Amino acid sequence: MDFSPRCVTAVVLAMTVCLLSGCGSTCQWWRNGFKVGPNYGRAPAPVADAWIDAENPAVKSECTDYSYWWTVFNDPVLNELIYTAYQQNLPLKQAGMRILEARALRGIAAGNLFPQQQQGKGSFSRNKFSDNSYPFGTFPGNREYDAWSVGFDAAWELDIWGRLRRAVESADANLDAQIENYDDVLVILQGEVAATYIQMRTLEARLVLMRKNVSLQQQALALIERRFQGGVVGELDVRQAKAILASTESLVPALEEGYRKTQNALCVLLGIPPRDLQQELGQLQAIPAAPPEVVVGIPADLLRRRPDVRRAERQAAAQSARIGIAAAEFYPRIAITGMISLDAEQFTDIFRGNSMAGMIGPGFQWNILNYGRIGNQVRAEEARFTHAVLGYQNAVLMANREVEDAIVGFLREQERVKALTRAVQETDRALKISLRLYEEGAVDYQRVLDSQRALVLQQDTLAESQGKIATNLVAVYKAVGGGWRMRYAPETALSMPMNAPLPENTPAGGVIPLPAVPTPAPPAPPAPPAPPAALPNTGGPARLPSGGPSLVRMISNTSTR
Repeated sequence: MDFSPRCVTAVVLAMTVCLLSGCGSTCQWWRNGFKVGPNYGRAPAPVADAWIDAENPAVKSECTDYSYWWTVFNDPVLNELIYTAYQQNLPLKQAGMRILEARALRGIAAGNLFPQQQQGKGSFSRNKFSDNSYPFGTFPGNREYDAWSVGFDAAWELDIWGRLRRAVESADANLDAQIENYDDVLVILQGEVAATYIQMRTLEARLVLMRKNVSLQQQALALIERRFQGGVVGELDVRQAKAILASTESLVPALEEGYRKTQNALCVLLGIPPRDLQQELGQLQAIPAAPPEVVVGIPADLLRRRPDVRRAERQAAAQSARIGIAAAEFYPRIAITGMISLDAEQFTDIFRGNSMAGMIGPGFQWNILNYGRIGNQVRAEEARFTHAVLGYQNAVLMANREVEDAIVGFLREQERVKALTRAVQETDRALKISLRLYEEGAVDYQRVLDSQRALVLQQDTLAESQGKIATNLVAVYKAVGGGWRMRYAPETALSMPMNAPLPENTPAGGVIPLPAVPTPAPPAPPAPPAPPAALPNTGGPARLPSGGPSLVRMISNTSTR
């Protein structure tokens, strides 16, 4: 090919544009240099020095690992439900998709640092000039000709004021916020599954007690009817016995309704259509027993552990960068545009050296008459930033409150159970005494009736209170932000059956090793049980498009810092 000096110059200029846009070392100044707008710094957040009940022996303010907090209940069924929900819960998958979306948007923002317009072009046209365009019908050349053209255009806005780099900064913070949102959804999911399961076991216990009371009252009614037929008691005793029996029987359908609705809610959390979970729940079990103590760390740990607090802080960081994006509009946009092409009338000549054409040059655009609108846009972004900072500080306050509420609920419910246990024991003794005296004719049936009503009420209240101890402990672990590190577990471990052996590299004690997390390393947690296989999903498991990596792996491999 024959290249003239002019053609060589055009090619060199075009190549220079491409090299400037793609060379990382050359563009180091553009990435890290001057940027208009504020540089973000984390705002101070109000955190208590210690918990209100820190002096209570049942509250331990020490560091621990909450990755598998639900194992404190020692309930294999609960462990299975937690892992199944992790694999199949649909809102959790939605949160994962929002991470992938934010990651793609971050890639778009970073791509704007390179030439914003890069396109190849080609064209062909058949042209003819009018016979009447020139005086006397004379035209200096051929009236008909062909035009062939093949070329490449590029336009690169120089990020002198940092507008594009602020956009990348905002996209980075938004990606972090979406990762924290995924962790927050995971923490909420674990708490909801555990609380729903405990509620189901509590309703089972209440149903057992209620049906037992129905059976005892039926026996008492049969005794009274025999005494009535023998003329020992009057009709009033029979009517009162039937009334208390009917009242107790009316409580059974309400509890059965609550049990069914709770089971339906658990199915939705597991990502399956509502159905009978009796096969998965197994035989009737007692209400999960909570340990008498709880480890909550210190209030300052909430800033590190609570995903919703970290999400609010990242949202403030993203909004801070948007102030710089708006402020950059005060200054001119300077761009370099370039074009190189091959033009010829005949296609056979298009690849000759003298067919080359090119252009390169700077240009700028300055919205100098829009300063009022730009200033108001900057003020609006600043107001949004202040709003985001206040939201972050309020999130810290709410996190502190939620932990305090859960702690006081856990402690006071334990005291309530002790008192209710004594009340049930005394009422049961009183009922037995009143029945004996009634049979002897020393008291009327009203005394027996009062004791029966009190026993039914107090037994039901005791069972409900025992369930509240466990649910309040769940609320504590949820409030301190426990469980989100579960997503760092190896994906192979998430599909292991309950009785499967642990991996070969499992250390003594049975703890599945977790990848390093950029947070202060807590003491080793108790050995978590091997996660089970997922419950059957009759609607089919939700999956990524064929050929893509699994969602669990993509989320687990995402850095949060």
